[in-house]
This record gives sequence, C-alpha cells and structure tokens, in this order.
Amino acid sequence: MSFVSVRDIWQSYDGRPILERVNLDVDEGEFVSIVGASGCGKSTFLRLLLAEERPTKGEIRIDGGEPAQEPNPERGVVFQRYSVFPHMTVRENIVAAEAFKTRLGFLGRAARRAALARADETLERIGLSHVAGAYPATLSGGMQQRLAIGQALTARPRILLLDEPFGALDPGTRLAMHDFLVELRGETAMTVFMVTHDLEEGFKLGDRVLVFDKPRWDPHDPNAWGATITYDFNARDGGIPFQPRDAFDNIGERDVA
Repeated sequence: MSFVSVRDIWQSYDGRPILERVNLDVDEGEFVSIVGASGCGKSTFLRLLLAEERPTKGEIRIDGGEPAQEPNPERGVVFQRYSVFPHMTVRENIVAAEAFKTRLGFLGRAARRAALARADETLERIGLSHVAGAYPATLSGGMQQRLAIGQALTARPRILLLDEPFGALDPGTRLAMHDFLVELRGETAMTVFMVTHDLEEGFKLGDRVLVFDKPRWDPHDPNAWGATITYDFNARDGGIPFQPRDAFDNIGERDVA
C-alpha cells in the first residue's frame, strides 16, 4: 500500500475546473518535484495535500487513514511567501516548531532547554545564528524565507509541502538550503512534495518529477478544462520517464466533476 494515495481528484472554483482526474501513489520517504506552467494547478494540489482545501471530487489518504478534514501536525508547509511568527524572535520561531509536535503545544523547562540548543544548531546550519535574537520584521525577505524553511523542517512532519521555497534566495544560499533539506530528509525519511519552476532544481532534489498540464485545450474557452499529471519522470534514473499518464484516454463527451 502506498503512503500517499490520491484517487480521482477533481477541483473546481466557481464551476471552473482547475484539476481533473489526478491519480498518484507515493511511497513513504519519496521526494516528489512538481513542475508545470503557471496556473495549471500545482499550488492547488499542494493545498489539497495539506487539507487546507477539500476536493470537489475524489480523496487523498495518508498511510491508509481517513481523508483529513483540516491541516494537522503531520503535514508541514512552506509557501512561496515566507510565513513566520512576527511576535517571536528568530530562535523562538524555531523552538515553536518543536512545541507544535507536542500534544499540548508547549515544552517543559528541560525540554525547552534542549529545544533551544537544537534551535541554535539549526540556525547555524541555515546561516541565521547571527540574528537569533532579532525579530522577523528586521530581516531581509531571503532571510525570512530561510527561517520559514528551517521552522518547517524542525517540526519534522511526515509530509513536507514546499511551494517555490527557494525562489527568494540568492544562488549561494539556495544551494546551502538544498544541502540542508537533503541532509534533514536523510535523517527523518520524511515524504516531500515540492512545487518549483526550476526544472534543474526539480531533478536535482526529487526522486520523481511530475509534470502538470492540460491534455485537453479549447482555443475558444481556455478555462474549459483542468490540468492533470501528464508525465511522471524517474529523476534518479537519468530522467527516464515512466509511461505517460493515461488519465484522459477513451474520453468522449466532456466529463463534468
């Protein structure tokens, strides 16, 4: 049984289809990169995985459980725009990520001391140790994004969802964060889904690269159809593609979700 099971997912907004017939099986510990043109539903798919949205049709199951009704601690997320706690210092933002893992949402005295020590190690690894006592508003956008990534990784969710997480970073920092993500993934065996517009980055980090696209196109009504997974590449075997997806084979009249 696959760890993440996506079955016949459709998503529409105000009757406008965004995703159609999305089916996917992902093993635990896999890193899945997601690429495709702007507006083809990549971020929508991440929100569905996060359970921030419910699909119009179909279901997503994690480890055989019931479909989630809302986001929960087993799913961590980093969006394209950084999202950290503005009222907490940089160090406290990292510690907060550990507190989220506890049942009551806070740490005892001994646990907090240990979390502070681990937070300092994390900040050293992501290049923010020199601003540990600062507040996010005083940091550059790239530094805030590094903090958001460090915070999400510290929580060590079973599934990590990344939406263009490195777009605001300079090339050197971007490579350093690639290394940090690879190292932490090796330590935790978390399952990762990452949306990126950088195809090279997708193949570098991913075990698989999914291409989202619209296999059907109406020139008179570009929004008539939604996108699905059109290719599923094995990124660890020289980019050799698996068989193209056949989600739309043998379809006649328009199939409405």
